[in-house]
Amino acid sequence: MDSCAVKEPIFTDINAVEACETTEIESLCVNCGDNGITRLLLTKIPFYKEVVIMSFSCEKCGFQNNEIQSGGRIEEKGVHIVLNVKSQRDLNRQVVKSDYTSVQIPEFEFEIPAQSQKGEVTTVEGIIDRSIQGLEQDQVVRRVQNPDLANQIDAFVGKLKKLKELETSFTLILDDISGDTFVVNPRAPYQDPALQVRHFVRSKEQDHILGIYSASEITEDGEGGLLEPVDPEKYPLENLESEVLQFSTNCPSCGAPCETNMKLTNIPYFKEVVIMATNCDICGNRSNEVKSGGGIDPKGLHIEVKVAGVEDFTRDVLKSETCSLMIPELCLEVGPAALGGRFTTVEGILTAMRGQLTQGGVMFGDGADPETKKNLDNFLNKFDRVLKGEIEITLILDDPAGNSYVQSLTPSKPDDKLSLTHYERTFEHNEELGLNDMKVEGYEET
Repeated sequence: MDSCAVKEPIFTDINAVEACETTEIESLCVNCGDNGITRLLLTKIPFYKEVVIMSFSCEKCGFQNNEIQSGGRIEEKGVHIVLNVKSQRDLNRQVVKSDYTSVQIPEFEFEIPAQSQKGEVTTVEGIIDRSIQGLEQDQVVRRVQNPDLANQIDAFVGKLKKLKELETSFTLILDDISGDTFVVNPRAPYQDPALQVRHFVRSKEQDHILGIYSASEITEDGEGGLLEPVDPEKYPLENLESEVLQFSTNCPSCGAPCETNMKLTNIPYFKEVVIMATNCDICGNRSNEVKSGGGIDPKGLHIEVKVAGVEDFTRDVLKSETCSLMIPELCLEVGPAALGGRFTTVEGILTAMRGQLTQGGVMFGDGADPETKKNLDNFLNKFDRVLKGEIEITLILDDPAGNSYVQSLTPSKPDDKLSLTHYERTFEHNEELGLNDMKVEGYEET
């Protein structure tokens, strides 16, 4: 059994899997009862996360099975994905589906409950095929015991098979409380009009399904006790801005133990923020994250800044973890989770956006279809012209929490290239921020 050296990253990039060979384990075949081989591969999927891919095969009966499990931390929010399937290209979309994903096709009132199928890397057509196989599995017995039910299932299977012929379009809905489901955008890096992705805050019951409990819930007396209160004499609040705190964590890239530095700082004309920086000595990964120190503002914030010269590239930018980015001239939109929270410059945020696109791996590398690869190459060439200052753009930051910021080059008077608009949040915005279920009055009684 081969394994990587201790000093190597735990999860290897999917484009460099030769650096870490698969692990083989002898395991029982559920089909014939003999022993087969399970192969495990720990890898990272570009634009997604760390995963454990498992493949089982039995030489005696020929039975094969594969599934995928998340190898990283549980996402903070669940994900709700709606895909309008209209073409063969939509049927061929790659889908990463977790164990907690429910699948719905509302046109046929068809639903696959969560945890009834294992997580897998598949396609939209593969989901339909697996559903058909599941329905046909016991049809021989049903035709003897309950012919009417068997005929109804045959008729429904026929409808599912016609979906692959695309006589009419249909809607595929994936709902995953773990937030680990992902559908590829074949038009990347451009927006996908057929794909809608919404993140939501889990309920307490959904947290319990995932094995997530609060400190008070896992203590015997229900009074908490796992987290000690901060000693104000040891960590006085007035000294936090002058100190850099350090705590142990795991590298977000390879999972190895490392240290994270955290500092509270005050941005002029804005508010206090917490900056966290992580440096991994094992894989060399460096990351920084910014979180607001002032909670959620009463209104959302929409910022537009014209980038038309060298001085605009030097503007300070604070992008919170709830802020999405848009560049209309490039038809580009980046969701809040793609870059996380960052404190950088306009040039830094643009460079980070381009860096995300060049890490496409198999989705945009030699394994990608020619049209997608051509679209990306043309897009990157245009993006490079933006970074050189040859093309003027408008950088838009939209933050429902109101915790983002762009530096004004003329603090004492209005900046002609910078506009800020505060707006009332929608119900969907409040749902994503977890505000709809928040009780702010009379909470002492519960």
